[in-house]
Amino acid sequence: MKKQILVMGMLCSILFLGTFNWSSCTAKKATATPAPEPAEEQVAAEKPAETPPSVPPFIAAIQEKVKGKENLPAEEVFENIQILKGMPAGRVLPIMRMAFNQSLGVKCGHCHEFGQWASDAKPTKQVARDMWVMTGKINQELLSQIPNLQSEQPAVNCTTCHRGQVKPALNME
Repeated sequence: MKKQILVMGMLCSILFLGTFNWSSCTAKKATATPAPEPAEEQVAAEKPAETPPSVPPFIAAIQEKVKGKENLPAEEVFENIQILKGMPAGRVLPIMRMAFNQSLGVKCGHCHEFGQWASDAKPTKQVARDMWVMTGKINQELLSQIPNLQSEQPAVNCTTCHRGQVKPALNME
């Protein structure tokens, strides 16, 4: 039970940070010079219906697959789920975005074959699984054995080492 609580706490942290980072990144609109404000009547006449931010078609397809099944276990919605078994299906895509896309600075195709998401053809997919298990062992078994840590619930995640890079930078000097 303690193991599940620690894992869920770590995942919640990842999801929270991912939501924060995702929303702050998508909210930024870079413009060199602000456009002049249109007349109020023109705004009312031209205002389109609210539309969500554009998402790539393959992500929209995955979201559609999950729609209405968000609370089912991931393995009941997706094929070949190994690490995230028991995780609500609605959390899988946000975890992929934060834990892998942002933390390692990669896109989905780094580990997955497009359209064949369950395929294990790419070795990087198994490496990601193994690294996920490694961070779990660090969080559940090793950190609690380090005396004098200043945190009540110390945790590591992908970003701890990778910092947005596929290969962690190692300072050997």
